[in-house]
Amino acid sequence: MLGALRRKVAIGGSSASVLRKSLQAIRPGVSASRASADAGKEILLLQPRGIDHIRNFSHLILPGCSVGLTKTRDVISSIPSETIMQKSCRAFSSGDGDLVDAVVPFMGESISDGTLATFLKKPGDSVAADEPIAQIETDKVTIDVVSPQAGVLQEYVAKEGDTVEPGTKIAIISKSAEGVAPAAPAERKSEKAASEPSPPAETVKEEKPKAKAEASPAVEKPKPPSTPPPKRTATEPVLPPKERERRVPMTRLRKRVATRLKDSQNTFALLTTFNEVDMTNLMKLRSDYKDAFVEKHGVKLGFMSGFVKAAVSALQHQPIVNAVIDGDDIIYRDYIDISIAVGTPKGLVVPVVRDADKMNFAEIEKTINGLAKKATEGTISIDEMAGGSFTISNGGVYGSLLSTPIINPPQSAILGMHSIVSRPMVVGGNVVPRPMMYIALTYDHRLIDGREAVFFLRRIKDVVEDPRRLLLDV
Repeated sequence: MLGALRRKVAIGGSSASVLRKSLQAIRPGVSASRASADAGKEILLLQPRGIDHIRNFSHLILPGCSVGLTKTRDVISSIPSETIMQKSCRAFSSGDGDLVDAVVPFMGESISDGTLATFLKKPGDSVAADEPIAQIETDKVTIDVVSPQAGVLQEYVAKEGDTVEPGTKIAIISKSAEGVAPAAPAERKSEKAASEPSPPAETVKEEKPKAKAEASPAVEKPKPPSTPPPKRTATEPVLPPKERERRVPMTRLRKRVATRLKDSQNTFALLTTFNEVDMTNLMKLRSDYKDAFVEKHGVKLGFMSGFVKAAVSALQHQPIVNAVIDGDDIIYRDYIDISIAVGTPKGLVVPVVRDADKMNFAEIEKTINGLAKKATEGTISIDEMAGGSFTISNGGVYGSLLSTPIINPPQSAILGMHSIVSRPMVVGGNVVPRPMMYIALTYDHRLIDGREAVFFLRRIKDVVEDPRRLLLDV
């Protein structure tokens, strides 16, 4: 039916009465005004040959329609011919629906903005749905901006280094490849030809300077006397040249770490106490059961789980170390969330092992391995780093023999582990080699006295040296 209707209009049958009759024959239950409106839309899309014909056709149909459609007629008559022709030729194009925006996602309750660190895709690249196209660097983590639809990356509307907020548009994704194709060879050739000057112009430009040079002989100007370089005194230091230096901006994570650590020094009354631990029994326990542990739990038995369990026992014996000062009050925490400091290429992050007092060795090892992997890959979330009542930092993995760790606010203490070194020790009146580790506890002396700090570190030493204490709770 619609094909016959199109042929009638193409022949010249633009009469409104003929059109209404045809459409009412197609749709018996449709009113004349609605039929005219539908016909107007159909013919506007399918008859791109004559703009004046379309306008006349709309004038014939629209008087029987509602006021809203009369306004549409006025809009159509005011649009330039080229625009109407372009729209009418794209009957099955999705138009603006082909383009979708990639925006900055929600980054967490405590994060209001971030820095657009890097682009992972280039304009013109194909992207899949939920594929990362850019990375936002915040004070705590790096967050991916993903493509909301599969398609082609058309363009970026933000630049690297820009500060962006959640909801900010950074890229436009085209569901199809429209608008992102590279320039055609003919266009590139024409641009190249336009940029090259014509040969006659080059000849004229070359002849003019030559004639000018022949007309006026060269006159040498007297050279100014060269001044000798200033002599340096014996005490003046020789500084390296500036071109041998590089200045790069700090990342947001590095700036945040620097601010927090300096605030810790300025706020807390930091004091560090030390002890040493004989690792013989813990190492023997690990050696005896490591294969059975892996076979049953699917994860290796390390030293971190032993120290986490020892820290949990020490915090239960000295709850003041698990507390924190808040104004004029002391907040005692009846839970134990252990933060584990992890060094990554982008900076230090501190994921949290929650409710560590309710976990066994296998659960602790699995949690630590999962958090460390996420931190290294940059996929760790804000929630996985929020909170924490006590921190353990293992500098021994880098070979540190001794250090004084800095408290992670708003906590009140931090335990520092170090490398295991075989040293001569007196055991039973005999000097024997033993694998020894120095441990350090930095604490807020405003809240924790030296007595509690020493007892805390002593409890960790006792549990690590004799893990059977955990079974007997002694």
